[in-house]
Amino acid sequence: MYQNKVTLIGFLGSNPEARTNNPDFSVTTLSLATKSSYKKDGKYTSHTEWHRCVVFGKLSEFAKTLTKGAHIQVEGELRSREYQSKKTDTEAARLGSSGGFDPEAGPR
Repeated sequence: MYQNKVTLIGFLGSNPEARTNNPDFSVTTLSLATKSSYKKDGKYTSHTEWHRCVVFGKLSEFAKTLTKGAHIQVEGELRSREYQSKKTDTEAARLGSSGGFDPEAGPR
């Protein structure tokens, strides 16, 4: 059995960007920061990874009410896309997740 499921817990880096393609379907994009740290040579090093999360439908309506700095948990499917960048003339990959999320997820 195969499963494509991702869970991210982090903070919103900016206010959500909401757009509506038609009156019945809305899309909200979230910028989510996750952080990890490790010890190297006796010193802790931390790394922040930024994720672009896309929320559809009814969850999109709720997601657009969130604000920068909110601590949330996002669950969804990981998707990658390749495109040709017009600015740098190179190929790049975009990763995104979509699905449900829990805005009440506190630090664990």
